[in-house]
Amino acid sequence: QVQLVESGGGLVQVGGSLRLSCVASGSIYNISVRRWYRQGVGKLRELVAAIDSIGRTTYADSVKGRFTISADNAKNAVYLQMNSLKPEDTAVYYCNGNVALYGSISSYGDYWGQGTQVTVSS
Repeated sequence: QVQLVESGGGLVQVGGSLRLSCVASGSIYNISVRRWYRQGVGKLRELVAAIDSIGRTTYADSVKGRFTISADNAKNAVYLQMNSLKPEDTAVYYCNGNVALYGSISSYGDYWGQGTQVTVSS
């Protein structure tokens, strides 16, 4: 019913930048919170950044000042601008959203994208 598709990952050198995008499609009534998570090899999945429907944002301490999350509600899209990338940012990045569908607008479900690989080389 809902599909989240990420794009924008790739290989970048230390200090470089990437911009991840995630577009949601389906019978979407509202997305209350959008998030980016990441999971490095052998590591637990961690929350990187989140943005709610009125634009309030939160960030993991490890990315504050370097990453910026933004959203385009009209496009059902969320973005993650990543600057000053470090090798420890290497991970698969996943977008996540709390989504209400038409026909069930008071019930929010948790949806995930398939992930996009970000590799920062030194």
